[in-house]
Amino acid sequence: MNHQNNHKKIMIIDDHPLFREGLKAIIERDTRYKVIGEAGTGRQGIKMARELKPDLAVIDISLPDLNGIQVTQEMIDQLPKIKIMIVSMHSKIDYIAEAFQAGALGYVAKDSASDRLLHGIDCVLKGDYFLDSSVSHQVVEKLLQFPVKEAKIADSEYGSLTPREQEVMRLLAEGSTPKEIADKLCISPKTVENHRANIMKKLDIHSTMELVRYAARLGLIDVDLWKE
Repeated sequence: MNHQNNHKKIMIIDDHPLFREGLKAIIERDTRYKVIGEAGTGRQGIKMARELKPDLAVIDISLPDLNGIQVTQEMIDQLPKIKIMIVSMHSKIDYIAEAFQAGALGYVAKDSASDRLLHGIDCVLKGDYFLDSSVSHQVVEKLLQFPVKEAKIADSEYGSLTPREQEVMRLLAEGSTPKEIADKLCISPKTVENHRANIMKKLDIHSTMELVRYAARLGLIDVDLWKE
């Protein structure tokens, strides 16, 4: 097996060379990941992403030209498969909510990047949302205020889930990873993924964030659970 081809390609966009170095060192502690490019401005980052086609871009929200949210939107427009992780000094809720609306899947505060970054990258590359726990409960509260896409939230839809699906749904909405759920329920991660797919289909929801909103509206989860 050629490990070289199995590397996930990661790009860093941040205007502080020292911080880029730090991020690169953290990311490359994990042999599955390779930093293939670094940029100091949003435009340079977008251009480089088009050329290098990374699997994931780690983007600082404060850049000298465009902000990280604009960069996220443009990158996703041009490279629909790319995954975006935002790092930021700001834990301003509006920024974070906007970043997710723009298509980012992950958000890490700069002061906790060293502890949380690799875990976040793991989640985001799988297509899961990752919210740094220091701010995530506030973000969820903010996201709950966004109108849900014409989802007619009714107990009858929730009632159509099997007891095991209801259990998996609650754990997902509380922020557990599929692996944590598998361990807790003594089932395989593959089974958890199957349950998740069935839940999404039955409830006609398409992302973890929608699932969290749905669960919070039904009163199944306490938003405070998203605190550390």
